[in-house]
Amino acid sequence: MNDELLETSTPVATNRMLLSFGPSHPAMHGTIKIDVELDGETVVDAKVEIGYLHRAFEKSCEQGNYMHSIPYTDRLNYVSPLICNFGYAQAVEKLMGIELTERCKYIRVILSELSRITDHLTCIGASAMELGAFSVFLYLIKAREYVYELIEDVTGARVTVSFVRIGGVKADFPQGFEEKTRAVLKKTRLVLDEVDRLLTKNRIFYDRMRDVGVCTRELAIQYGITGPFLRSCGVEYDVRKVTPYLVYDRLDFDVPLGERGDNYDRYLCRMREMEQSMRIIEQAFDRMPQGEINADFEERPIPAAEMRDLSKFGVTEGLVRRQVAAEPTLSGSERAFGNLVNIQNRKVILPPKDETYSNIEALMNHFKMVMTGHGLRPPRGEAYAAVEGANGELGFFVVSDGTDRPYRVRCRPPCFPTMAALPHLLIGYTVADIVPTFGSVNMIGGELDR
Repeated sequence: MNDELLETSTPVATNRMLLSFGPSHPAMHGTIKIDVELDGETVVDAKVEIGYLHRAFEKSCEQGNYMHSIPYTDRLNYVSPLICNFGYAQAVEKLMGIELTERCKYIRVILSELSRITDHLTCIGASAMELGAFSVFLYLIKAREYVYELIEDVTGARVTVSFVRIGGVKADFPQGFEEKTRAVLKKTRLVLDEVDRLLTKNRIFYDRMRDVGVCTRELAIQYGITGPFLRSCGVEYDVRKVTPYLVYDRLDFDVPLGERGDNYDRYLCRMREMEQSMRIIEQAFDRMPQGEINADFEERPIPAAEMRDLSKFGVTEGLVRRQVAAEPTLSGSERAFGNLVNIQNRKVILPPKDETYSNIEALMNHFKMVMTGHGLRPPRGEAYAAVEGANGELGFFVVSDGTDRPYRVRCRPPCFPTMAALPHLLIGYTVADIVPTFGSVNMIGGELDR
């Protein structure tokens, strides 16, 4: 009787559910909404909605002069802003036919790779934390703090650095920077070794990542995906190798590749890329042309803030004829070594601060460079320059009409094609796979929405 009922009964209809994943979900960073259609726990359809962090980056760049755009580039990829700084400047320099000094090229390479490391550390750490590996997050953020201290020593800031200048950089490396950097790289390698032992062969992490969020090489190429995402699919495309810029063609480094194009391969590519970035930094220090930076002082320099505070309270004994240690952004910008990191063109480069504050000609030069209606005036034309960002090819297209304002600025963000392809990585997997897959693509809202 029971068998007959089972054979003649009609199949039970399944009810599909629509679920809005984000933007308030913590894994969505507040900047992404994914509308998923579920059949039980399985994702059968997904639609990605972006635009929650749109800041009109491109139109803002067109409202001011060429130098006014530099702070905006910090806010594109706020995890590795220096690469964005250099990418924009490279496009304007190409438009003007500017050739950088050798030392400046090496400085940009070193700081770019330090930024790449901070980006990958953040991506892996945050993704691991979202899967419950909180210890890994603490390890990697500790290493990121080491690198942030280096960046702060040079730029005076950790995130909103605004360090680049058209035709150069804001300052040279401070005294002892190379030794400190090599020590930080040594400590970072120890942290990466700890994370490798904690995570790479961890059964829970492996099962959550392997064969999940798979993207074929054909699909990645069709969507124009670049960076670690594309390389995890086995495609050897890296802007630093394909169209070398700065001095990357003089440095020896490998391009890590994956095989399956899944979440696990994307994790492995980023881990290996950090080691390659450290190789690049060490080679760049070995080959960088020497030049005077900060002179040694016979007596211990007093930080400017400390001297100011002492003077306020009338504690001035022993302060006469003492050297003052300026904050990092000023300690590397005196005229003694400004020629090493900037081109010699008063129509392009701001004068050193000590000259600006001491003579009227430099002050006028400074104002002419930054005032609306003056400043840089590239010839009529257009230029596109691309750099290898932490997430892939970061390109800037700049059009000049001969005035001090760019006629058109267009940014090619590496995150945009990735988000277009994201539904393909989610459909067929479960709700629990959305978080690790989304974390593995390392979406950065600032550059995605611009």
